[in-house]
Amino acid sequence: MIRFQIFYLLTSRLIFYNTLSKLQSKFVPNIKTKYIMDISTLNWFAVIAAGLSNFLIGGLWYSPILFGKVWMKENKFSDDDLKNGNMPKMFGLTFLFSIVMAFNLAMYLNDTTASWGAIAGFLAGFGWVAMSIFTIGQFERKSAKYMLIHGGYVTISFIVMGLIIGLWR
Repeated sequence: MIRFQIFYLLTSRLIFYNTLSKLQSKFVPNIKTKYIMDISTLNWFAVIAAGLSNFLIGGLWYSPILFGKVWMKENKFSDDDLKNGNMPKMFGLTFLFSIVMAFNLAMYLNDTTASWGAIAGFLAGFGWVAMSIFTIGQFERKSAKYMLIHGGYVTISFIVMGLIIGLWR
């Protein structure tokens, strides 16, 4: 019985890694022959465009057109609260952080396709960032609406950034 369990464990892992390798090689051309994290091959225009897309999606996402009013209610913000603060600093740092996120994603997606870029963007946005927001939100006693608004934003934003990086290689 133990031999069967060891055999099953080994073969199931080999099947999983073989399937993952085939899936990845379908979306990432020449994965074995190219250096994935080579900064010299980055398309900096794509990085800047992806960072700008994150910045613009955030502006739309948190506007009254989409989720701005619900977001304000969940944070107990008034219109006056939003007018206070150093807006140039907030927007400047937000844009800088967007560029850093796009650069980081581009380093992982260097020499990729649009479809794998969008898939990897989803996996990073939903699997890492949104789940981190949900985890932190649990301990901060945030509402489900609050976590879904933020998690949805980063998931959509990372998908679009990955798509841009993959399209514009």
